[in-house]
Amino acid sequence: MFVIAQLKNDNSIVDIGWGIGFIIVTSVTYFVYGDERFHQKLVSYLVIVWGLRLSMYIGIRNMGKPEDFRYANWRKEWGRNFLWRSFLQVFMLQGFIMFINTLPIVIINNDLAIFKSYKFLYPIGCAVWCVGFFFEAWGDKQMYEFKNSHHKKGTIMNRGLWKFTRHPNYFGEAVMWWGIFLLAIPSGQWYLSILAPLTNTFLLLKVSGVTMLEKKYEGDDAYSKYKRTTNAFLPWFPK
Repeated sequence: MFVIAQLKNDNSIVDIGWGIGFIIVTSVTYFVYGDERFHQKLVSYLVIVWGLRLSMYIGIRNMGKPEDFRYANWRKEWGRNFLWRSFLQVFMLQGFIMFINTLPIVIINNDLAIFKSYKFLYPIGCAVWCVGFFFEAWGDKQMYEFKNSHHKKGTIMNRGLWKFTRHPNYFGEAVMWWGIFLLAIPSGQWYLSILAPLTNTFLLLKVSGVTMLEKKYEGDDAYSKYKRTTNAFLPWFPK
């Protein structure tokens, strides 16, 4: 993905590679180490569906558009050091984060025994994942339609799921990985699996998600009003 980004002169492609990376890890661990148990099929299917949807959505959204403002700003800030800092701070860093986030998948697809007393978590984890997937996918759909509607340009998206949280897609992403964690508990080593949702939620809230995106709207009066009435992350009724 790094090589392709340099050829295209666009580091935004790393966002498309994010979902693809999870698909590769899931497929390899399932087909090489899995033994076709139901819970392995279930988790692998959920992750592959998520990865495909996310990569396709980002690919369609970015088609014909310039490099995302985050990566464009880094291109300016890093100057002559752009190439090696891109490799380490964008691509390899995301690879390391992906390694942490795939721990539940690796554990599930490599498990030798199931703690049967925890099997009740399978329907709960699946339900939690479905809630998260709905928020992420539907939130993305609503924002995509909003941005491509000419008569809405210059306004703030505060309809649909965006009426109850300023970032329904990020909320959904976090919830999905907590669902995967619940599905991983019966396979043991929960103390490793929990690193995935903890890392994912922290990054979405404090690093690359809510915090970074909202810097883009600093000083925007309409968005400031939106912030005063709508939760940043957890969905709730407008104040």
